[in-house]
Amino acid sequence: MTHKNERVLSVAELARVEGEGALYVRARGDRVEEVRLDIYEPPRFFEAFLRGRGHTEPPDITARICGICPVAYQMSACQAIEDACGVTVDGPIADLRRLLYCGEWIESHALHIYLLHAPDFLGYASGIEMAADRRDIVARGLAMKKAGNAIMERVGGRAIHPVNVRVGGFYRAPARAELAGLTEPLRRALDTALDTVRWVAGFDFPDHDRDVDMLALSRPGTYAIERGELVTRSGRAFPAAQFDENVIEEHVPHSTALHAHLAGGSRYLTGPLARYALNSRWLSPVAREAASAAGLGPVCDNPFRSIVVRAVEVVYAIEEALRLIDGYVPPDPLAVDVPPRPGAGHGVTEAPRGTCYHRYEIGADGLIASARIVPPTSQNQAAIEADLRAFVEPRLGLDDAELTRRCEQAIRNYDPCISCSTHFLELTIERSLSGTSMAHLPHTGPVTAGDGAIVVIGVGNEFRRDDGAGPAVIGRLRGLVPPGVRLVITDGEPVRLIEAWTGAAIAVVVDAVRARPPHPGRIHRFTLDGGPRADGARAASSHGLSLDDAVRLAMALDRMPGRLIVHAIEAADLTQGPGLTPPVEAAVDTVAGAILDDLRR
Repeated sequence: MTHKNERVLSVAELARVEGEGALYVRARGDRVEEVRLDIYEPPRFFEAFLRGRGHTEPPDITARICGICPVAYQMSACQAIEDACGVTVDGPIADLRRLLYCGEWIESHALHIYLLHAPDFLGYASGIEMAADRRDIVARGLAMKKAGNAIMERVGGRAIHPVNVRVGGFYRAPARAELAGLTEPLRRALDTALDTVRWVAGFDFPDHDRDVDMLALSRPGTYAIERGELVTRSGRAFPAAQFDENVIEEHVPHSTALHAHLAGGSRYLTGPLARYALNSRWLSPVAREAASAAGLGPVCDNPFRSIVVRAVEVVYAIEEALRLIDGYVPPDPLAVDVPPRPGAGHGVTEAPRGTCYHRYEIGADGLIASARIVPPTSQNQAAIEADLRAFVEPRLGLDDAELTRRCEQAIRNYDPCISCSTHFLELTIERSLSGTSMAHLPHTGPVTAGDGAIVVIGVGNEFRRDDGAGPAVIGRLRGLVPPGVRLVITDGEPVRLIEAWTGAAIAVVVDAVRARPPHPGRIHRFTLDGGPRADGARAASSHGLSLDDAVRLAMALDRMPGRLIVHAIEAADLTQGPGLTPPVEAAVDTVAGAILDDLRR
């Protein structure tokens, strides 16, 4: 409380969303005077980073924008470059792209439903707390997510930042037998997805319908994912090339993210509610039946029920993946030729969170002269703020703690991807794992596998300077580790970390960390041997989860390795771009050597 009936709610850090942001609400009496979704992360500069690059490079670079939705950025980038070069990709290549996108929808939606959103409705502070109490529920969600990851690995080359996508097509096409191996897990996942729709439909939803304009791709005859025309609820219809004429982005003082509105001034919403409202008639019969049984009509206007719509979209994505696998014909050739030519091109696809737009201009030299990328969350932020204002005002009678909790839940309805970037790990997280200052931890003895496997996991993003330390260590170790030792690169998303070390006797994790005060290149080594759960310290990481969260979740699910060893390298530079700084480069060699010494013993 402040003076004269003024009331201020302030959430310094939003939990269970991707990236760093805060919430500020100011009310006087029974009226809300101001609502701000403060985005205080630094700008990503990916558009500037792309300028001067070859026209074939955007799919590899933009995949690094988001560790959860890399395919959305890759597919929009490919479409825009191909459009600029006057090339249309169709047939088996287009089908394989759609299959890859289905994998992303499955894994992203499953993560949001089970770990990020369902805890709000069931009275848990986090998905980790829910896992400790309801292990069966979380395990079910992770199994469904794994089916989506398997598609991304088989088609994209790996589940995070896929490496098999190229302008014009793919570098490699999976054999029919490879995709056929996904069929049975996907059929089990379909049963789980249908159970999920029934489960979430039973949640207690606030009465909060919102009449807002909506925007999504639409393609008659199919539920649009990777192709189509942009349509709005208010009746607009336009191709990707007219996105700039219909969608206006503007700076606002309290956010580093741009706010978007339709030309003419109206806010709009993109994402599952928009897709469903504009395309529900094109869902598969099984998905339509599941939606109807869950109480969804042809349109859903309640953001809190978005969790039901996401569950229905998982049903559709799994069915669509099974259909595409059944009719799969390996593309030949693997990619169409896309020679550069001067001009501008546009690409739009539907990321799990909504419409993702790319525009590239190619110069006469074949290099990218300009780039524009509009992610879904920046389009939704004005609508989220308006929604919060409408949600808070009739609930001002609640105490601050309860009102704050409900506001955070209202934001999580949109699954905002604030940073659209992979994680950073705060050094305090390592202290929380061990309960002891790492500076005083003894160096433990050599690593021995016993009867189990050993896995070495490099965490990071090669396109964020020193955050590439983990992958760089893995690169040093290739061809040098003893037989039976697995080498894995991941973005650090907890479920992927857990999958990587499940069943291992020993897991070695290498990651770059931010420390205060910083000592670039300094190395910390510590272990966890099935000890107590970590305390509540947090880090800013993909979807608001961290290595600390991965450990606690793995403990709740009984999926910890026999021994966890972490090598943490203090970073000097975590800005966009490839290449390590000299002190971190030297530390990478030291860590790789230490791991090899342990393994050889």
